Amino acid sequence: MPNITVELLAGRSLEQRRAFAKAVADHAVEILGARRQDVRMVFSEITPDIVANGGVLASEDESRAGVVAALADD
Repeated sequence: MPNITVELLAGRSLEQRRAFAKAVADHAVEILGARRQDVRMVFSEITPDIVANGGVLASEDESRAGVVAALADD
């Protein structure tokens, strides 16, 4: 039974999470031979102020500003 934890910046839509979950489950069935009903996935939403990339908070990272802004707009 695959147990998959997915951490995402908050702001992804229900439709995006649904499509991602289906795609991952499809591949778990195909690649791992898992039964679809046994593929468990948990989404954890995180905010840009509690995650850092390369020592810089995502909320303060100029190179991620567009991504963070787009998620906040949705």
